[in-house]
Amino acid sequence: MDSTLLNKIIPFPRKKSLLKYIGGFPHSDGFETHRYSLIIPVLTFGLYRLSNFRTITYLRNMNFSSKLLEDAVAEFAKLPGVGQKTALRLVLHLLNQDKDDVEKFSSTISKLRNEIQFCRVCLNISDHPVCQICASPKRDHSMICVVEDTRDVMAIENTNQYNGVYHVLGGLISPMDGIGPTDLEVDSLIERLKDDEVKEIIFALSATMEGDTTLFYLDKRLKNFDITISTIARGIAFGGELEYVDEITLGRSIATRVPYINSLSK
Repeated sequence: MDSTLLNKIIPFPRKKSLLKYIGGFPHSDGFETHRYSLIIPVLTFGLYRLSNFRTITYLRNMNFSSKLLEDAVAEFAKLPGVGQKTALRLVLHLLNQDKDDVEKFSSTISKLRNEIQFCRVCLNISDHPVCQICASPKRDHSMICVVEDTRDVMAIENTNQYNGVYHVLGGLISPMDGIGPTDLEVDSLIERLKDDEVKEIIFALSATMEGDTTLFYLDKRLKNFDITISTIARGIAFGGELEYVDEITLGRSIATRVPYINSLSK
């Protein structure tokens, strides 16, 4: 990497300390780059992630005719999956809309942030202290499906195959991200299990390292309760070809195989 470009990317005080840490030291004529040429891309990417370097650089290179326009683009660019060009396109789209439509859009977002609630029973997003699922007498309250977040609740509800209630953990155990068991809604789940009405717990967690770690921890915490603990089946997706399935998924599919007649009936 060219030392001139490096000087633009990393401020000198931070650059000096970081390069000293990885084995590179400043010289009077610039920075030696050959000693850390492999780590600089990773270092640059990390700094960009932490300081929104790409967003700031892009906005500085654009010639905005209005500070209001620049600020709006910067805010939209903070949304996940929205780049700077997309943010600019969205802002310009709003400018072309009727003022009443833009006001409604703004008030809807503000109302969502200020008035949204979390169900005091399952911790799902709700408009009321108790969500419609937990308050429904048609639901089977003896089954609790444990999920990571609200998106999983919506996904399961769209299948129309589950009639129980839910419990939202609010995340998964991930030491790499600094998320431990105390950061999840585990204690509230245990309190719900003290009700004799609960007969089964269904774990519907992602088939990832974090999901399996969380599942293992919860299984240990719930082993003293006289309930049935199950997890959703994991296997080959409908329409999938075996040659493209990973080894872990294929192995679990074989280990948890079911009789052919049963598979047809379900």
